[in-house]
Amino acid sequence: MAQSLSKLFTHIIFHIKNNDVKIKREDSSELYAYMGAIIKDNDSIPIIINGVEDHVHILCVMSKNIALAKLVEEIKRHSSRWIKTKGDHYKYFAWQGGYGGFSVSPSIHNKTKTYIQNQEEHHRKMNFKEEYLLFLKEYGIEYDEKYLWRD
Repeated sequence: MAQSLSKLFTHIIFHIKNNDVKIKREDSSELYAYMGAIIKDNDSIPIIINGVEDHVHILCVMSKNIALAKLVEEIKRHSSRWIKTKGDHYKYFAWQGGYGGFSVSPSIHNKTKTYIQNQEEHHRKMNFKEEYLLFLKEYGIEYDEKYLWRD
């Protein structure tokens, strides 16, 4: 086969580093748009980006030419620099070191999109840690909880 083809739907989740510097609701739309531009700059396609004050969910189609770790690094690095330009509130803003990356079957693409779209409503019932642990369990990912919440 002479041509390399792929369509990799990926759900990415990451959290802020310092709970004292949360993402303000009035800045979130602009932040997500900026993240979408970073994803496009890395030859990937953003589908939906949303979150709440302490974490972000991204559904995208990843380029076949970039590793997940590199894409997340680019999103975090550039968005962290950008948000610091939004005022003193973000002076010490940073993302946590880790992330979750989950493959999404085309058959649940719309369900995942709806899930991400409804983050605010969803987090009235469940906090980030509970949500993240459910994802790890659903995907059968082994972890040591004493390292899970570190930077």
